[in-house]
Amino acid sequence: MRIVWSLGDPHGIGPEIILKSFLALESSSHSFLVAGSYTVLEYYKKVLNLPVKLKLVTSAEEMTPARGGLLPVLSIAEPDDIRPGEISAEAGQLAMKSIAEAARLCLSGVCDGLVTAPIHKEAVALAGYTESGHTGFLSSIIGVPSPTMMFFDPLSELRVALATIHEPLEKVPGLIRTMDLDTFLSNLATSLRSDFDLPAPRIAVLGLNPHASDGGVMGSEEQEIIQPCIERLSSHLRVEGPFPADGFFGAGMYRHYDIVVAMYHDQGLLPFKVLAFDTGVNITLGLPIVRTSPDHGTGFNIAGKGKASPRSFREATLLAITIAQNRIKQTEPHL
Repeated sequence: MRIVWSLGDPHGIGPEIILKSFLALESSSHSFLVAGSYTVLEYYKKVLNLPVKLKLVTSAEEMTPARGGLLPVLSIAEPDDIRPGEISAEAGQLAMKSIAEAARLCLSGVCDGLVTAPIHKEAVALAGYTESGHTGFLSSIIGVPSPTMMFFDPLSELRVALATIHEPLEKVPGLIRTMDLDTFLSNLATSLRSDFDLPAPRIAVLGLNPHASDGGVMGSEEQEIIQPCIERLSSHLRVEGPFPADGFFGAGMYRHYDIVVAMYHDQGLLPFKVLAFDTGVNITLGLPIVRTSPDHGTGFNIAGKGKASPRSFREATLLAITIAQNRIKQTEPHL
C-alpha cells in the first residue's frame, strides 16, 4: 500500500511522530510519503537526533517501499522559520495545504490512504480557513456533505461514532431532531462492512438525555426521534438502543457491539479517551478516500522535546493500510 502522511502543524508534534513512525515501519513493504516540508522534517530530525534518511522528491511517483530506508518528502511550502510550540498563521497554512495535496494524491489514485498529523485550530483560523478541522475541510474539498467521525481502538476493538461533531451543546438537541438519523445509521453500517469487513455490524445507539430520559421524564428526543428510528431500521440492521450513556461504558456493554453511536462529541469521546488514549485512531467514514489520524492534538507543550509518543500515529497508519486493503477486497469479483 502507498500511504501519504500530511505534515500537521509544523510547530507541533506532527513532524516528530511522523519521523518516529517511519523508523518503526522502516522494514515494511509498504510505501510512505510526507506531503509538507523538507525543511521542517530536517529540522526535527536534527534537533531530536533521529536517524531518518530524508529524500526531497518532486513527484509522489518517486515513492519507494520503506524498507529502502528513505522517507520521501514532497515539498508543499518551506517556512521562513520553525518555532515549536508557537501558534502562527504560516504554520496553519502549511498544515492545510499539506492536507489538500495529500487528499488530491489519494483522489487521483497515486496513494491508497491518507494519515493526517495533528493541526491546531487557532493557527488554521489565523491562516484564513473557515473549516478548522480535518473532517470539515476534507468534506468541503472533496465534496462529500456529511462524512462520519469515528474512533477506533485496535487493542480493545472499541469503535465510537458521533452523530454530531464539533457543535455547541445548546445546538445538539435541534440537530438531532433535524438530521436524517436513518441515513446516518445506514451509511455507518455500509462503511463498517466495506472498511472493517464486518458483514452484519452490531450497532448500539446512546440516548441524548440523562438516563436516556427515563421514559420521557428528562427529555423527549429518545421517544420522538431515536427509538422510532431504531425500530424502522431493525428489520434490516442490527441496531439497538437508545441506551443510557452514563452506565454503558462502565458496565462494559460496548463489548457486545461492533460500534457505539454517541449523540454528541464529549458523550462518546470522554469514555473513549479514558479507555484508549494512547492507541485510539480517528477515522473519517463516508469519503471516497481512506483517511485516519491519531487521536490526540498538536502537543505544543512538548513539541521539539522528543517526548511525543508515535504509537497512535503508527496505529493510524496500520489501520489506513487495513482499510485500503479491505476496500480493494470488496471490489474484487467473488469466484
